[in-house]
Amino acid sequence: MKNAGKAKRAGLRLLVRVTMVVGLLWVGALALDFARMHGQTASAPVLWPGLGVVCVVWILFAGFVVVFFRDPDPQPPGDPRLIVSPAHGKVDLVGETTEPEFMGGSCRRVSIFLSIFDPHVQNAPVTGKVALLKYQPGKFICALRTESAAANENVLIGFEPQTNPNRRLAVRLVAGVLARRIVPWIAPGEELVCGDRISLIQFGSRVEVYLPMSATVMVSPGQKVAGGKSVIARFD
Repeated sequence: MKNAGKAKRAGLRLLVRVTMVVGLLWVGALALDFARMHGQTASAPVLWPGLGVVCVVWILFAGFVVVFFRDPDPQPPGDPRLIVSPAHGKVDLVGETTEPEFMGGSCRRVSIFLSIFDPHVQNAPVTGKVALLKYQPGKFICALRTESAAANENVLIGFEPQTNPNRRLAVRLVAGVLARRIVPWIAPGEELVCGDRISLIQFGSRVEVYLPMSATVMVSPGQKVAGGKSVIARFD
């Protein structure tokens, strides 16, 4: 599968940067204590007790990074008529909407909320070609609100399925109050296999899927879905 391991490497880079900051704080604390012991800075605080707190916070943060940047292996079905969830999370809205940019009008909509405890790697919902990749600036309101998809910063990805390019579908990656960075790993014209990793959103966000009106939605609000695995709809 394409882009395997990218999420874990992103998490490792973040952990290294935070570790460097913590290391610099430690060096500063040691320098202040050394100066105090030698009478050069009589008012300097004794910071050794605080280092234990910093260690605990760093360990908790490291655990969070491991959980957040985990990257489960996709397990797409073999049937090309089936559309898998592009995200890990909970379906909180199923209905109809209008998406003129790529779908050209009325379409079915499946909205998935990603909590900070869900994996934040996204997967290709079908095998096919990336026909559109468009960044849209916007706000950063809480992604728990379904209207955030229309107002927030987002990236729209359009897909043309290999078996029938005319049955277009689209995925919108939505930033949130915490998730302020959307990292696409794909480019227009790129061919993908169902389940391929396509992007990473950091931290807590929303993903919307736009389907043709002829598609049959196979999930309902409140249902948990796994990216690259759970079937959310079917081409009829």
